[in-house]
Amino acid sequence: MEKYKRSWDFHGHTLTVENGEIAKQAGGSVLIRYGDTVVLSTATASSVAKDTDFFPLTVVYQEKMYANGEIPGGFLRREGRPTEHGTLTARLIDRPIRPLFAEGFRNEVQIVNTVLSNDPDCSNEMASLFGSSLALCVSDIPFNGPVAGVKVAKIGDDYIINPSVEQMEQAEIDLTVAGTKQAINMVEAGAKEVSEEDMLKALMVGHEAIKELCAIEEEVIAACAKEKMEVVLYQIDPLVKDYIDTHGAQRIREAVSIKSKLERYHTIDEIIDEMADDIGNMEWPDEKARDKAVKQAHEYGVEVEAQEVRRLISEDKIRPDGRALDELRPLDSQVDLLPRAHGSAMFTRGETQVMSITTLGPLSDAQTIEDLTPIKEKRFMHQYNFPPFSVGEVGRMGSPGRREIGHGALGERALRQVLPSVEEFPYAIRTCAEVLESNGSSSQASICAGTMSLMAAGVPIKAMVAGVAMGLITVGDTYSILTDIQGMEDHYGDMDFKVAGTRKGITALQMDIKVTGISEKILAEALAQAHKGRMQILDNMETAISAPRDHVSKYAPKFGRMTIPTDKIRIVIGKGGEQIDKIIAACDDIKIDIDDDGNVVLYHTSQEMIDKAMGMIKDLIREAHVGEVYDATVAEVRPSFAFVNLFPGTDALLHVSELSWTRTDDIQQALHVGDTIKVKVISIDDAGKVKVSARELLEKPEGYVEKKPLRPQHGARGDRDRRHDRDHEREHEGGNVEKRVFRRKSE
Repeated sequence: MEKYKRSWDFHGHTLTVENGEIAKQAGGSVLIRYGDTVVLSTATASSVAKDTDFFPLTVVYQEKMYANGEIPGGFLRREGRPTEHGTLTARLIDRPIRPLFAEGFRNEVQIVNTVLSNDPDCSNEMASLFGSSLALCVSDIPFNGPVAGVKVAKIGDDYIINPSVEQMEQAEIDLTVAGTKQAINMVEAGAKEVSEEDMLKALMVGHEAIKELCAIEEEVIAACAKEKMEVVLYQIDPLVKDYIDTHGAQRIREAVSIKSKLERYHTIDEIIDEMADDIGNMEWPDEKARDKAVKQAHEYGVEVEAQEVRRLISEDKIRPDGRALDELRPLDSQVDLLPRAHGSAMFTRGETQVMSITTLGPLSDAQTIEDLTPIKEKRFMHQYNFPPFSVGEVGRMGSPGRREIGHGALGERALRQVLPSVEEFPYAIRTCAEVLESNGSSSQASICAGTMSLMAAGVPIKAMVAGVAMGLITVGDTYSILTDIQGMEDHYGDMDFKVAGTRKGITALQMDIKVTGISEKILAEALAQAHKGRMQILDNMETAISAPRDHVSKYAPKFGRMTIPTDKIRIVIGKGGEQIDKIIAACDDIKIDIDDDGNVVLYHTSQEMIDKAMGMIKDLIREAHVGEVYDATVAEVRPSFAFVNLFPGTDALLHVSELSWTRTDDIQQALHVGDTIKVKVISIDDAGKVKVSARELLEKPEGYVEKKPLRPQHGARGDRDRRHDRDHEREHEGGNVEKRVFRRKSE
């Protein structure tokens, strides 16, 4: 195998493809260099087809922390299970590639992408998709590529291909789009309430860039591609097809029009099981052939069902449940189902039902992120759970799979666009979507329920968000676009096009298709039809709650906010956290978040505890000023002065001469520890030492004449007083002055 290396300029960054030197035993491998991002992509297939009713494709995306020059966290200090970002990226690559394999291809295929070096401004996700397509195309695996993808950002009137991190912070649209030279076949987007027209333009701009990448791939394929392996495509035995066509197909077609999902599925399953039993009772060469025929009977029964669903929609314009193509299922919206939750809501659309629960927490509850993205912390979390009972089944329940993570990410992207800023609402926010029933579009139902749940929790979102799933049935040159697809239409249709947004515009978009691509015309019609459906859903949601509550639940933490000087942060925290721990203990385990800029946010269900903690912090950072008056507490009394406490952490010196306008012979008789005395701050020196006066707050006697200070003579009283003053100030700082004073007296 000869080494191949070539570079191109792609929208301001160098794109390099290398082949023939690394990972030569894989079916196909390429090293992609995009800026400083480096990705190794490999594709390998088994030589024998598997006896399954699905295509066994596995896409792996590995994030190695060394690509960022970092050592992984955790006890083992090595990468473990895929991160959420890694899982989402693997799905992102799988979705545009899977439709481009031949129907009936059953050889196991594994695509592995390893990120070796990560340049944040040169998308490793898009490099991995590009590399996956190329690895397949240059391998011996039959594949109807090439396919490629790009990111598109809209900033003002400009549409930027594969934007930098800085540009993405300003973007109104964050779009990932993939496809072939001919058409788009995968979309993932978040947006700040943009119009359908702007989103469509971004898609088309992205597709033009995809064509450029596909042309580059074609050059590499021409130079490096291996001869494709011979494969046997999976086919159902004609005897099985003939028997079902004769004895059961018509009954299956009739059952498709039963409106109730569970009754429809049950009836169809009974007919298919009957056909399978009949076929199993026929004469077969051996048990293996019998088992295969029975299995194929089930497969062909489902195929008949799919064909009837598609025929009804494309020819008769009738959907399985009798709806018009642009008609929504019955809607119902409710809030406040759970008394102790901070916010709760339930959204039902036909036989799909989702309950969403919102929980508010301190900012310290934000999710920590450890992956190759620039995001290291996530304040808003939208999580999606799909238990088996929601579809009337028994199944394994455990950690979320790719589907749950993907649906959660889509809902999070849709809702994030309308959240208040941290400054407006300093909480970590979690919405948890529990799917209670499902017959299609549950991810969009989770967005509707999540919106109402946030509003019920008192989160001041900017606008209500609703989501709707669109479908597509294509037969020849004709097509039908469906609004609010149910499970059967999703499963047997050609497109799953999810659109979420407000009345003003789109906030999230996701599209997957099973055909090779769809045109701009179909995209435009689907977006327009989705807009109509979205408005109807928002109308229904507003009957349950029309605006965010102006308060949070009594069970939710309230918050107080203040700013302290940065040089006072260490005082508030104290040595080893001792001081802040005292505040937390004194205020019923209050939560306190302090950032490096001195912003302090306090959380507690009791406003009284928040106010108490804020008062304690204010006392710790409080500073005295000349002219201020305090009710001070006497802390220590010496022969010629006293120390008085103005407020916690701040003492002041009260000299005997400042006690009253008349002479005080013995200050120790006039003041005692624990006494309260009203004083006024008269001076603060450069070292922060405070002097106060009590006489300044007393009425000056009539005819009072201020005595001139004595000239500084050795042994004079004025000199002694000044020495006393100075020495006792030192003593208060911790020096042992008492001995020095006694020595002077004895001398």
